[in-house]
Amino acid sequence: MTERAGTEPVLVILGPTGVGKSRVAYELALRLGDVEILSADARAIYKGMDVGTDKPPPEWRERVPHHLIDIKEPHERYSAMDFRRDALRLVDEIFERGKRPVVVGGSTLYLDAFFGKLFEGPSADLALRAELQKRPLPELYEELQRVDPEAARRIHPNDRLRIVRALEVYRVTGKPISELQKQLPKPPYEFLKVGLTARRDVLYERIDRRVDEMMQKGLLDEVRALRPQVPKGSQAYKSNAYRELFLYLEGEIPSLEEAIRRIKKHTRGHARRQLIYFRRDPEIHWIDTTEREPAEIAQEILDLLQSCR
Repeated sequence: MTERAGTEPVLVILGPTGVGKSRVAYELALRLGDVEILSADARAIYKGMDVGTDKPPPEWRERVPHHLIDIKEPHERYSAMDFRRDALRLVDEIFERGKRPVVVGGSTLYLDAFFGKLFEGPSADLALRAELQKRPLPELYEELQRVDPEAARRIHPNDRLRIVRALEVYRVTGKPISELQKQLPKPPYEFLKVGLTARRDVLYERIDRRVDEMMQKGLLDEVRALRPQVPKGSQAYKSNAYRELFLYLEGEIPSLEEAIRRIKKHTRGHARRQLIYFRRDPEIHWIDTTEREPAEIAQEILDLLQSCR
């Protein structure tokens, strides 16, 4: 990849949910003074989904510009390729303003699109997708290994979403998705990828505590107010914390305590899958946040940036 003339690498702060990416990015922005943050959070795009997505608070957003937050209504779709187009445009605009873009988030699909690892591909074949969804996951993965071994090496055997999409693309186009992905032009930037992690017991404790704090801040009331705006099965509906509380309000989960237990369990599982996925990228510089303050972590990232000059 050729670096865009006159710019430093684009900093990307990624990692699992609950690890503290937004706070570290904010601390870094205060130190640098010329930063604009691009959110790579697939849920923060939705208006009204504030408590459950733990969006940066208004006072942070007043001091440091944040982009790609509150850009869609909860019933609207927004794809990874939509994110790619918007993010690349914003990176260019931020550079043109003489500022520094910092991409922050944990959506693996969004980040893959941004890095040039995804392509737009054929439109969804809903009938084919439904057929594939009914089949056992090991059987789907075995088929993917046969038709596209390169993609199978990259995709985790439990990642049903990516496995189904890869098989769908192969059935529709007759070509492996790994071959088609190579045709996507890479962004004209170098990246400095910084991954935040934490000891697993610490990360899980943070997740559980954050869920409790969200409930105290009125997450249930937020979900109740969103119900008329969020179609069942939509992207917003399926988001962690929202899905479980929608099901509780619809009577499919018997108690609020059970819904909260499921939120914590599903969020911990999501964080684990994110870490497994990100660990496959050898370009990521990892920082363990266990027993470290956000300001200290921000300073380490600043030192990394300075070493890239």
